[in-house]
Amino acid sequence: MSQAHGGRVGEEQVDTASTSSFLATLSLNAIVFVAAIGLFTVTRPHLKSIYEPRASVHLDSKRAAPLTGSRSLLYWPIAMYNIDCRLVLDKNGADAYFFVRFLRMKARIFFALWIISWAILLPLTSAGSHVGTNSQLDRFTMGNVQPDKLVRYWAHLMCTWIFTFWVFHNVWREMQHFILIRQEYLTSPSRTGSIQAHTFLVTGVPASYSNPAALRELFKDLSGGILNIWTTSGLELIPNIAHRRMAAITKLEAAVTKFLAMAARENAGSGQLETTTKSQRPSHRVGIFGFWGKKVDSIEWACSEIATCNRLLAQISRDSADDHFKTRPRTAGGGILSWKTCAAFITFNSRISAHMASKALLHHKPYLMSAKYVDVSWKDVVWNNLNQNPYELKLRMLVSYAATTALIIFWTVPAASIGLASSLPSLAATAPWLSWIDMIPTWVMGFLSGILPPVLLAAVMMLVPLSLRSLAVFEGKPTQSAVELSLMTRFFMFQVVHSFLIITVSSGIVAALPGLLRAPTSVPTLLAQRLPQASTFFLTFTVLRGLSGAANGLLQIGPLILYHTKLFMLGSTPRSIYAIKYGSRSVQWGTLFPDFTLLAVIGLVYSVISPIINGIACFAFFVFYHLYKYLLVWQFAQPRGSDSGGQFFPRAVGHIFVGLYIHQICMAGLFFLARDERNYPASAPQGVLISVLLVLTILFQHFINDSFGPLHHGLPLTLADSPRETHGSGENWSRENDFHPIIPTPSPIAWFPNDLLGLALMQAKNCHDAGVNCSLQNAEMNAKGRVKVTGPPPDLE
Repeated sequence: MSQAHGGRVGEEQVDTASTSSFLATLSLNAIVFVAAIGLFTVTRPHLKSIYEPRASVHLDSKRAAPLTGSRSLLYWPIAMYNIDCRLVLDKNGADAYFFVRFLRMKARIFFALWIISWAILLPLTSAGSHVGTNSQLDRFTMGNVQPDKLVRYWAHLMCTWIFTFWVFHNVWREMQHFILIRQEYLTSPSRTGSIQAHTFLVTGVPASYSNPAALRELFKDLSGGILNIWTTSGLELIPNIAHRRMAAITKLEAAVTKFLAMAARENAGSGQLETTTKSQRPSHRVGIFGFWGKKVDSIEWACSEIATCNRLLAQISRDSADDHFKTRPRTAGGGILSWKTCAAFITFNSRISAHMASKALLHHKPYLMSAKYVDVSWKDVVWNNLNQNPYELKLRMLVSYAATTALIIFWTVPAASIGLASSLPSLAATAPWLSWIDMIPTWVMGFLSGILPPVLLAAVMMLVPLSLRSLAVFEGKPTQSAVELSLMTRFFMFQVVHSFLIITVSSGIVAALPGLLRAPTSVPTLLAQRLPQASTFFLTFTVLRGLSGAANGLLQIGPLILYHTKLFMLGSTPRSIYAIKYGSRSVQWGTLFPDFTLLAVIGLVYSVISPIINGIACFAFFVFYHLYKYLLVWQFAQPRGSDSGGQFFPRAVGHIFVGLYIHQICMAGLFFLARDERNYPASAPQGVLISVLLVLTILFQHFINDSFGPLHHGLPLTLADSPRETHGSGENWSRENDFHPIIPTPSPIAWFPNDLLGLALMQAKNCHDAGVNCSLQNAEMNAKGRVKVTGPPPDLE
């Protein structure tokens, strides 16, 4: 009797700890959220560089009007609520716009789920029904329905069908909107007037077509003609030389600024520059990491280095121009694997021709010229991946995904350990040697099993995207946007497996262990009762993401600290000060989207099993929707060259279907496992009907992909433009087409502060004589050697 009594007490402690951990998390995060709102309200007007940097940038195209203008200090929530999504599209492009539309869609979905589930399911699972020691939060889960009241599961079945078709409706509605806005965006004057909209990139080009003359002949039948063609054959060293030049410019700016600051503090006269300060000029060693090697004058060395890089780039440009129209014989050469391939940028006069070329079958040999990308900006290109053999790329892809799979498999150990940590009370009830856990105070247990595991999970997960992004680059993706799209898929797979499935299994099984050890024959019933209790971890996780995540996004603690740290430690040159004060941050869609699609999956899976999560998920998505509208208008500035036109959105919709599938499979399992008081599978009919719903979901996703899929990438002929309309934007065309896109010319301009002694003017003249472009505009240095920036860099684009 004592042993049985001890087991029952242990289970009661498990239930209490689960609730206390959730309540502790909710209370702490609510306090953090309210405190963040208060601090943001007070500090926002005084820290515009952090909270509204785009209201003070110097380029009109990137500037946004102040959030509240002259209105009161407390008006910002209303202003944030009233932000139109279209403003995000105007300021940050289609990818940003469809991200906030995704958040809005999820908020709308979970709002209906919240109202319906709380009105129907919460009373049904808690009123007049009690299973085992379920109390507090566990009373509102599907596992609290008594065996003699399984008829109530028909309500759970009904809600699952209603919720699924509500998701169907929203997906259909948003996909229609996606296609409409994407086509409007691609055909807008600002987009069609850019060279990016007319540029088509093809990789795996064999030697026989690695010159513009052969490519012009290949595409001669497309309407409108070709404006220009550039190949990457023989230009593999260009990115490294350009990086080397930029590093030398940064070194030059730092050395000159340091020299001017020292002279200002010493109050040296300009006439004594060479005689009194020559030995005090900045110097460094040219060996690895600057620890050894020849010691050189930093200013003279940097000028020489920049001039050398300019000469190298100019020579390669001339050689490329000389080779521009040479025709090579179309010979196959050796075997396929020995072919040397390159990439080609082809700019068409007609935008529709670029899209038609991207859909055409270009070469009669397997894989050659098969990787095609339209609407490409050279700023988005991963140059080191352009000239790889297509067969090598296939091998790289296999290795890359094998490594991704291995990473997912071997990451099981830390993820499962975190899941076990969230079930410490269950472990104490299961293993007598862990009985000391019962002596831990309830509030401490709430922290250890509730707050700490999600925090540890978030910390561990920060390391994953770095590895997965490296694998996407290794795969050979030729553009940054393609890398991010690949990363989005990989990271979501990783998140679902480790941040959801393994946590669910480990938490659910641990919760069921005490009963399984006492009565092994009750495995189906116990699993049906105990698996829903794993939802407590995800209730906690959702609260943590919704409250703390929103609070951090609003208050921007990291950027706030880094701003003052960087300004003090790194803010020495005009360029670095401008970047810190006026530079806008950006987000990586490949990691940001999966964070929220995972939250959507968790909410959908537990929407019927543990309906409390619906209200929390609705609040989280509602807050994040308005938060990211604000961030993407006033704080973040996404590079327009890497905008994919919203290609991340259809993938995010695909992730929603993953949530539906897992939800329906879990519901079918719970229905089939449920046993009434006679140990009869009374809910098997519900399980069958859920299986039917699973088939309907598969058919609906196929219908969505089949109907909208062809419109994700191409531009239909019904939206074709004319060559005459295209040529109307000639200013951008002539400016962007003077040089090979892989050659970043002209050279960036070195930016020095104008000082009171006139030394900066002398240094600028000396650098100019050495072949370096310099400027003193918009930057000043006072008598104490401090730099003040009054405008943008001279080479700001």
